[in-house]
Amino acid sequence: MISWLTKTTVGKIFATFFISMLPVVELRGGIPYGVGFGLSPLAAMITAMLGNLLPIPFILLLLDKIMNFCKKQKGFLGKFANFLEQKAYKNKATIDKYKALGLIILVAIPLPGTGAWTGALVATVLRMDRRTAFPCICAGVLIAGLAVTLLSYGVKAMI
Repeated sequence: MISWLTKTTVGKIFATFFISMLPVVELRGGIPYGVGFGLSPLAAMITAMLGNLLPIPFILLLLDKIMNFCKKQKGFLGKFANFLEQKAYKNKATIDKYKALGLIILVAIPLPGTGAWTGALVATVLRMDRRTAFPCICAGVLIAGLAVTLLSYGVKAMI
């Protein structure tokens, strides 16, 4: 299995796609993984962006219900839900000030604590309309993918 993920093109694409779906890691980890195992920077970027975006509609649709359930629980689940909610509220001022552009910026900045998962969390907690939030998250992922690729591999990588 490991050999398939690191030696075949399909395996490299699959691994890059899957890594980019993970919270925290997202495309910031997927792009370097893909390039490190032999994908072109452009192929790694496109694969990572698609992988990063796949869970977002599900998060936007289900996170509110999951958060409400978890907040009612005692122990770890309740504490974790409250932690996530507080994390989302830390970005409230930016979102309130810049609205949709604020969400795009939050997702686009390729730093820890930002990204598509955080953007979906913030949009859900702040009750943003999903039809507004999803395109903003997509735009942020596109910008982040371009930024990570260009900063890591340069303009030549895109050609």
